[in-house]
Order: sequence, then C-alpha cells, then structure tokens
Amino acid sequence: MIDENGQQLGIMPPPQALAIAKQKGLDLVEISPTAAPPVCRIMDFGKYQYQEQKRSREARKHQRVIEVKEIKFRPKVDEHDYQFKKKHIERFLADGDKVKATIFFRGREMAHPDIGRRILERLMSELADVAAPEMTPRMEGNQMHVILAQRIGRKSGARPKPQEAAEAATTEE
Repeated sequence: MIDENGQQLGIMPPPQALAIAKQKGLDLVEISPTAAPPVCRIMDFGKYQYQEQKRSREARKHQRVIEVKEIKFRPKVDEHDYQFKKKHIERFLADGDKVKATIFFRGREMAHPDIGRRILERLMSELADVAAPEMTPRMEGNQMHVILAQRIGRKSGARPKPQEAAEAATTEE
C-alpha cells in the first residue's frame, strides 16, 4: 500500500486500505495486480486520468505526420519545367515530407523507358546532397517512379549557421 505522497504504508487488507482512501477523500487504485502481494496506491484517479490525457495531447501536438508529395514529369520535359519541379521537390524535402517523382509515359513513349530513367537518375544525382532515394527507379504500368526522402542528419528547414556559411564562402574563392 502506497499513500498519495509516495510513502509506503505496508501490507494491509483491502477493506482497511479502502477506509483510509475514503477518509482522505481519494481513490484506491491497484497498480500491480500480479505482484505478491498486489500493490495499491491512494490517489485522485480523475486527476491522474486528466494529466495522462494532457500528456498525450501534448505529445500529439509535437508529432509531425510525413506526407508523400507527388511530382509528375513527362519524358519530353523542358529544361525550365524540370528546374521548376526540382525546386518544388527541394522545398517539400526541406519541409520534412517525402517526394514521389513520377515519369508518365503515353503511347509511343512506352517504347523508351530509358529516357524516363535518365530523367530520374539526373534528378537523383542533382538532389544527392538533400535527398536519398528509397529505391531505384521502377516501372509500374505506364509510370516510372522513385521515392525520395530527406537525407538523414539534415533537419527540416535546416540552414547552415552563419559561421559555416562564411567558411564555405571562403573555401569557394
């Protein structure tokens, strides 16, 4: 038997423990029923439940759900369109999301999956410092896709510290 302050009251029969709990205006809660003898505690159970709900709400507030964003390319993608979509991928990765880069083939384009593979491999090589592919490019039906995730060790939205940026600028000169 443990009281509300964490002090051990010793071993006692259940009716006596209930009487002590009622006298203090609190509840008798069985903590460890499998122990010999079972361990009980005197506490305000309603307050305990409220605190647990509060803790779980706080934990949920700090959780981040990772979404998978999709960017679609075509085999005949223009350079400007490619760069524009690449910037979107960089932004999605910086936000902590994963990106599914898809090449969509139609008609005769299906005969040349190597063109789509080259586009995806170029994308992976250009984004190698910020993204890691979860698998190699894969063809499924009339689409070829690869899923890119943020590189481990890089925090979402992480920018180099001013000192690191200055060091990088001096090494480039």
